[in-house]
Amino acid sequence: MGYGDPTPVQLRAIPPALEGRDVIASAQTGTGKTAAFALPTLQKLGNHGRLRCLVLEPTRELAMQVETSMRDLARFTNLTVGSVFGGVGYGAQRAALRDGLDILVATPGRLEDHLQQGTVKLQDIEVLVLDEVDRMLDVGFLPPMRRIIGKCPKDRQTLFFSATLPPEIAELSAWALRDPVRIEIGASRSVTSTVKHGVYITEQSRKFGLLLALLDATDYQSVLIFSRTKHGADRIARRLRDNNHSVGVLHANRSQNQRIEALEGFKSGKYEVMVATDIAARGIDVAGVSHVINYDIPVHPEDYVHRIGRTGRAAQTGDAFTLVTNEEMKKLSAIERFIGQKIERLQLEGTNVPLHGEQLAPKKPKIEPRMDGRPSVPGRGGRRRGQGWRRRH
Repeated sequence: MGYGDPTPVQLRAIPPALEGRDVIASAQTGTGKTAAFALPTLQKLGNHGRLRCLVLEPTRELAMQVETSMRDLARFTNLTVGSVFGGVGYGAQRAALRDGLDILVATPGRLEDHLQQGTVKLQDIEVLVLDEVDRMLDVGFLPPMRRIIGKCPKDRQTLFFSATLPPEIAELSAWALRDPVRIEIGASRSVTSTVKHGVYITEQSRKFGLLLALLDATDYQSVLIFSRTKHGADRIARRLRDNNHSVGVLHANRSQNQRIEALEGFKSGKYEVMVATDIAARGIDVAGVSHVINYDIPVHPEDYVHRIGRTGRAAQTGDAFTLVTNEEMKKLSAIERFIGQKIERLQLEGTNVPLHGEQLAPKKPKIEPRMDGRPSVPGRGGRRRGQGWRRRH
């Protein structure tokens, strides 16, 4: 699969996991956490048998991605891997569970549905993996996670993998893990060294023009553009298509088939650009994303790290740009405090993009024609409907 040397999180997590120890590991996105729990788990399970490994993921995209990775790693074994997640029908999932799986990758909501229907049982689980735990807490999965963990055997091995370790995880880990090995790779607030990042200060009305100019001036392989809202993502994608860019869209309002098609199209090169909301900020592992552009600055500073972590993965280099209006400078300052560094201010040659602290040239008043064809003077009632207008209408 192209692995050469293990990444730091793999180097430190795999040995204790092979020994059967519980592990709680924090590492930046793109550092190989999936293989860090998949490889020792596959080694431990050995041959095909009962359902003995459960991997919980916060989103359906992550569940599909991890299922694919574990299938690839298990290719020359007789272990079977399947997944259950929402947004699709139950038929194929029931059939896979009925045929027998060694490893199940699941989102908590759909897994609870199957547990209630009796189509899956967890009494033989030997390895429980909770992946992207902080993200599962963010989206409100703590209660179902507790219920699911409670249905697994107490003598299991439990592996926690997360990009960050907020305080809530300490309470959950104290309840779910036994004397875990704690691993933290790098500072959870830091930006990976393989990503070069900077900001462009502009006006809201000029953002899209700047985005087009950046795409025209950049030698990219594939670009992931982040929008704050679902409607904004649709609007950006529509305008990019109007300017002859091939674009996929990924957000929560898209159907499961649309989301799969967008991801596969982006991975295959059918789409050179993906416009997404923060649903794609964590865990969507698309190889070769050369550039990330934050069309909207993230609301939460930690999301900045996760967003730009979509490029510069697997020791490759990448670039990340953020478009910031003067009204958003407080959010930019919050991000800089969070990551502990000042982000470079950039200016695209040939465009009038002001740097922080510079003043834009004052706008000239807009002169609109009167109904009688003569220019109106701002402030002098130029748009007032007078006698001439009434006579004509």
